[in-house]
Amino acid sequence: MPFEQVTVVGVGLIGGSVGLASRARGVASRVVGVGRDPKTLARAVELGAIDAFSTDLAAGVRDADLVVVCTPVDRIAGMILAAAPHVRPGTIFTDAGSTKQNILCGLAGKLPDRYPYVPAHPIAGAEKAGVEHARADLFQHRVTIITPTTLGTDSEALVRVEAFWKALGARVVRMSPEEHDSVLASTSHLPHAVASGVAASTPVDYLPLSAGGFRDVTRIAGGDPALWAAIFQANRDPVLSALRVFTQHMLEFQRLLEAGDGAGLVRWLAEAKQVRDAL
Repeated sequence: MPFEQVTVVGVGLIGGSVGLASRARGVASRVVGVGRDPKTLARAVELGAIDAFSTDLAAGVRDADLVVVCTPVDRIAGMILAAAPHVRPGTIFTDAGSTKQNILCGLAGKLPDRYPYVPAHPIAGAEKAGVEHARADLFQHRVTIITPTTLGTDSEALVRVEAFWKALGARVVRMSPEEHDSVLASTSHLPHAVASGVAASTPVDYLPLSAGGFRDVTRIAGGDPALWAAIFQANRDPVLSALRVFTQHMLEFQRLLEAGDGAGLVRWLAEAKQVRDAL
């Protein structure tokens, strides 16, 4: 640390915040953004998220010491494979994807060991998309999960990537890719589906009569539909497992309500309150 050049592929909320934090904290001497829209990338330069940009992936990663891929999860593996032939020896890859097993499956047998990849997931998103909402303090006191694997995760690269996220302000936690996807299905992916379900079940005519409860529950339903559809598909089995558990709880609520079981409803609500209070 610091890295001479960090290249961020996908300069949106997360990628832009990586750039802002890297520059503000002296983690990178130079931050280069890679994306498809020159106007968006030029705006990222104006906002100070990146120093320079390229719409050519090969050119953008050529001088990078660290490549952080912040695209939707269904594109991360492809981006790493496309960039790998163009980086210098010793360049490290990491990412910010909220799923891990699908990325590793996409890289398996295709990414040579000489291109170290350290999977990462900063748990610091928001319902607002775009570099305009990026913040240099987005990762401050937030958790970044690192999921080391035998696929190109050498010890030196692992140490450097963990140091990188810590330098951005995050608290780093290690777990397996399988555990990551299972946990995030319950703590992130299912809540988004539930928020969307509540929003979709509410007639628009009722919205003037909504207050804090509706806004709190449905806030994350304002996220990018295409991005979240990709996450659900990438993490299908763990999400379905979490959904089955949730469905059982809601069926129990239905049973108690239909039976007029006031004491049972209190117990049902108290169990949920105990978990929320522990947060």
